[in-house]
Amino acid sequence: MPKTVFLTGVTGFIAKRIALDLLEAGHSVTGSLRSTKRADEVRDAIRPHLSDPSALDRLSFTELDLTRDDGWTVALTGHEVLMHTASPFPMAQPKNEEDVIRPAVDGTLRALKAAQVAGITRVILTSSVVAIEANDRPNPRTPADWTDLDHPKASAYYKSKTLAEKAAWDFVAEHPEMKLTTVHPALVLGAPLDEHYGTSLSLVERIMDGKDPALPNVGFCVVDVADISAMHIAAMDRPESAGNRYIGSAGSMTMPQIAKHLKGRYPDRKIATATAPKFLLKVLALFDSSLKSVLPGINDIPEFDTSATEQDLGITFTPATTAIDRAAAAVA
Repeated sequence: MPKTVFLTGVTGFIAKRIALDLLEAGHSVTGSLRSTKRADEVRDAIRPHLSDPSALDRLSFTELDLTRDDGWTVALTGHEVLMHTASPFPMAQPKNEEDVIRPAVDGTLRALKAAQVAGITRVILTSSVVAIEANDRPNPRTPADWTDLDHPKASAYYKSKTLAEKAAWDFVAEHPEMKLTTVHPALVLGAPLDEHYGTSLSLVERIMDGKDPALPNVGFCVVDVADISAMHIAAMDRPESAGNRYIGSAGSMTMPQIAKHLKGRYPDRKIATATAPKFLLKVLALFDSSLKSVLPGINDIPEFDTSATEQDLGITFTPATTAIDRAAAAVA
């Protein structure tokens, strides 16, 4: 049965794909954005991919700010489902980690409080594997695991996603009529709907541009954006998913492995495939702040148990190399 869905951060890489797939499935979507000037950007991104262009009639927009209370309750009134995807995603470590943590936590609570007042009882929250992986537990990490905020890998971004998700679970515990499911994407690649994809594909772009003479031996679990969108919609469609955390990952690859794969696809590009020694990275990090956040992850190859995602949500993951290829085609 068609639902009315409120989707925060609709200009984002993941959210645009969710909006497209919701419209294709017959649902109505209200997307929040910081400025309605970007509404046409979202429409133009989605329109070419719709089987029926008239589905855009079921897409509307509202201007909201995650850092302000103004308008949230009114905007959410009349919707059945909240999908909260909006959250800061810094490429480099901020000088003050609260600049990332506070908008994530406060924005999540702001959306949930407004939803509760507006009578919304179903919430799908986009968390991340970074809320699960920074700990000393053995691979594979499972949905029962949580990031240790004192762990060396727990950057400001890790903390922001972990604390925002914990705040969400605490909130729904106090309001049991609200049913929450959290989706935990790994590194989200795949094909963007348009050229406005922010920092989401920056890792592939950096490798493709040959910006580094050698690459850190840092591992990432990779997932296609289409699969993450499918997870959100499947969670919404399956009430039994409420109360659970679901991991989205198609498997792990290190940066040098990703580079070697891309070099095979683009042999004429100056793609570095060598592995950088850790001591060199420590020196380079003095001049490139984006490297500082990867140092604790060198030689750490996380893996995740996605059996619950496959069984409960019916997801079959796109191969990681296919997601990489789709991202590379967009940034090439």
